[in-house]
Amino acid sequence: MLQLQDVKLAVVGLGYVGLPLAVEFGKKRSVIGFDINARRIAELKTGKDHTLEVEESELAEASGLVFSHEASQLGQANVFIVTVPTPIDDYKQPDLTPLIRASETIGKVLKRGDIVIYESTVYPGATEEDCVPVLERVSGLKFNVDFYAGYSPERINPGDKQHRVSTIKKVTSGSTPEVADLVDALYGEIIVAGTHKAPSIRVAEAAKVIENTQRDVNIALINELALIFNKMGIDTQAVLEAAGTKWNFLPFRPGLVGGHCIGVDPYYLTHKAQAIGYHPEIILAGRRLNDAMGSYVVSQLVKAMTKKRIQVQGSRVLVMGLTFKENCPDLRNTRVVDIVRELGEYNIEVDVYDPWVSAEEAVHEYGITPVPSAVNGKYDAVILAVAHHQFVDMGAQAIRALGKPDHVLYDLKYVLSADEADLRL
Repeated sequence: MLQLQDVKLAVVGLGYVGLPLAVEFGKKRSVIGFDINARRIAELKTGKDHTLEVEESELAEASGLVFSHEASQLGQANVFIVTVPTPIDDYKQPDLTPLIRASETIGKVLKRGDIVIYESTVYPGATEEDCVPVLERVSGLKFNVDFYAGYSPERINPGDKQHRVSTIKKVTSGSTPEVADLVDALYGEIIVAGTHKAPSIRVAEAAKVIENTQRDVNIALINELALIFNKMGIDTQAVLEAAGTKWNFLPFRPGLVGGHCIGVDPYYLTHKAQAIGYHPEIILAGRRLNDAMGSYVVSQLVKAMTKKRIQVQGSRVLVMGLTFKENCPDLRNTRVVDIVRELGEYNIEVDVYDPWVSAEEAVHEYGITPVPSAVNGKYDAVILAVAHHQFVDMGAQAIRALGKPDHVLYDLKYVLSADEADLRL
């Protein structure tokens, strides 16, 4: 059985999750940071991280970390942590392709006694039912005899400089009690917030997938309340502030639900539930409601423009923000694109302005070319879609100045007060 002092670590996948993890371990021990994207590796070798999750000084501190896109380098490791994306496809079904390919890559270098730990969000059972068979097939080794597995779900919150990988409590697990102990001890080297050792890999997988499912359902409830209150002419924010004076009222807010977790993870759970013969009513209802918010926003905007006798067809609308959340460049599964596409259905000309995003990435992912700047007095309507600090700092007067003398200002993020915006969720 592998001992902690003999661990030779590799982190496979250096995105928003993998890089901060590799850096923390790299401050303590030797780590191979592996990614199939050669451009990403070249960038990191220069000390830069375009995701802005890790500062240049932090990369410099990780003296034990080396970067590579050469799969053969992984043969030097005996413990592999997999941190690749687990997206959904166009039919909202789990897409395990990155996970399977990572498993195949590791399987080619897997040796007796090695341990493979997965962090990617999956449905309960995926590690042992989908990933382990790939490792066995490619390596020719037998699970829990020749090699072992663990699961420790990621809890990275992109753009959050307070809750970092080392300060968020870590759930750990292993395929045998001994492996579970080793996995827990390994993460214990860097997680100052402590660890929670789950009794099985399936429990750890389930814990991760319900964390974001719970948030998704709660936000769906608030979104539905916002739809109801809007019809009643009641300010939703004012209602939530009043209700929030009770000690156990949960402080959720309405809005678009995107990103790599909340808008995706529930589909992993519902997929597995349906596979075992159970149709999840509440979770899917929440998903449908949240996925429809972009269309609702545009319908409200069009009604407001019509009431002001603003010609909708051929009008120009500014969408402020494209990322899935404020103050980070993360475009994964951003639902702002729903607004942009829905506006296009009305033959509205749309300018998207976001100082945080890479224009190249926006074009590649969504076919959207952000404008380099917003021009005063140009727009029939302005949608404040993401609460970047640059937009917050502008204030109502500067944001209003972007519109024509008669325009509609829609604040999706409660950046402005009720009397400063024409519409709020």
